[in-house]
Amino acid sequence: MSPSHDDGAFPHLGLAGGSQRRQLLLILGDQLDPRYLGHAGFDPHFDAVVMLEVPEEASHVPSHRARTALFLSAMRHFALDLRDRDIPVHYGRLDDPDNGGSFASELRRLATRVDAEALTVIRPGEWRVLDGLEAVAADLGWRFQMLEDPHFLSTPEEFSAWAKGRKQLVMEYFYRQLRKRTGLLMDDAGKPEGGEWNYDKQNRKALGKRAPDRPEVPRFEPDAVTLGVLELVERRFPDAPGSLDGFAWPVTRGQALIALEDFLVRRLPHFGDYQDAMKRGEPWLFHSLLAPALNLKLLDPREVMAGALERYRSGDAPLNAVEGFVRQILGWREFIRGVYWHEGRDYGERNGLEADLPLPEMYWTGDTDMVCMRESLGQVLEHGYGHHIQRLMITGNYALLAGVKPRAVTDWYLGMYVDAVDWVTLPNTLGMMLHADGGVVGTKPYVASGRYVQRMGDYCGSCRYDPGTRTGEDACPFTTLYWDFLMRHRGRLGDNRRMAFAWKNLDRIDEDEQRAIRQHARTLRGLGAAGG
Repeated sequence: MSPSHDDGAFPHLGLAGGSQRRQLLLILGDQLDPRYLGHAGFDPHFDAVVMLEVPEEASHVPSHRARTALFLSAMRHFALDLRDRDIPVHYGRLDDPDNGGSFASELRRLATRVDAEALTVIRPGEWRVLDGLEAVAADLGWRFQMLEDPHFLSTPEEFSAWAKGRKQLVMEYFYRQLRKRTGLLMDDAGKPEGGEWNYDKQNRKALGKRAPDRPEVPRFEPDAVTLGVLELVERRFPDAPGSLDGFAWPVTRGQALIALEDFLVRRLPHFGDYQDAMKRGEPWLFHSLLAPALNLKLLDPREVMAGALERYRSGDAPLNAVEGFVRQILGWREFIRGVYWHEGRDYGERNGLEADLPLPEMYWTGDTDMVCMRESLGQVLEHGYGHHIQRLMITGNYALLAGVKPRAVTDWYLGMYVDAVDWVTLPNTLGMMLHADGGVVGTKPYVASGRYVQRMGDYCGSCRYDPGTRTGEDACPFTTLYWDFLMRHRGRLGDNRRMAFAWKNLDRIDEDEQRAIRQHARTLRGLGAAGG
């Protein structure tokens, strides 16, 4: 990438109109919605927007090059849009030689240049960031004001009120409450559209020979701003994982709206049927690819769901597809965020299954004989993307079965996906994937053998391992580790009623084979056949 691609003309967006400021409104990299200014009571005659690129946010966990580039490019485009609207903006660039490296150091540097009374933030997506901002504001003598994020359809307070007194937090029930409150997918009689709350059982088809062709997904060629960011990321983070080749994610609201319309018209009709399917060499299938734009706040969930409902009302998309899509946004997205704030600052330190192994090297290289893992990890390294079943039942399932330390896994998921923000990544990974939170998110561990992988995709057909074999050189590691997991954790999970069928099947395996499974599993887990 030549220097001519750098956007050297990118202006310094300094404090226009004088230095006296009543309020500094800090807009974070995942808060790129101009409506936040109105939400904060922003007055351009007295206030200023502050946006900061800091290396710490790209390095506190090993971050994929594409994730860092997406955030930086979207931020720069957003700041330019604010400038065009005559909004006073202080923009701290990553390549500023005086950049202090963190939000705290950059805000302290800014405090020497402006006379501010208050620092206002929309609720950040991470406890770490919130606590750090509150601390530096106190240190500088600024009044700190945190506002709730109007992007979401529920608040942490609403979730905590719903969760109070419940023995288990089941997403389905919170989803139903939000359906009733918003009226989304509810009929005139107050009943769920079509008579059922969800159509998940219809959404588990594998891609057979009669499956429809998968349409191409929209690509957004980098402009001068993005090209400059790509060059900057390569230069500043040469050891970061992942690739920037083919970077084409939407980085503006206009591009995000194009991506939304493309999904609604071309892929939503088949999204429901095949949302759990996997196919070698096809990372996108019928998925929306809208999570990055949603999590950066380039799209509003209300407009996204309204578009899907319009397709259903017009007869262009079936109910199972639309409900499945709405459930991901109104159900899982809102529920997971509620869990994050409800469970508190120490949530990420939980380790309910006492897993303690390091993350396997293949997560960073994609180098493995397991085709399903090679495909899933390879597309993460290439694109910073994997759909929800690949995350849960391939890469997440392997880490759970092998007993990888939760913090190592959650850090990998936070850094390696372009749509990752802590509020969404941590509960999904710690709770749903690893069952490390004691059953807060999942009522049982989502473990599966190679048979599941074989049923939902075509990976096994070209793999050297046999998903139906539990021991020996040809045994699928998923299958061996699945049965070993059940044996290792029966004392802890034996009373889980949702696992009764698994215990019955385990009891059918004789003692000699169980012993052989344990030995082979120890080798797979890097512990050696006898111990270590």
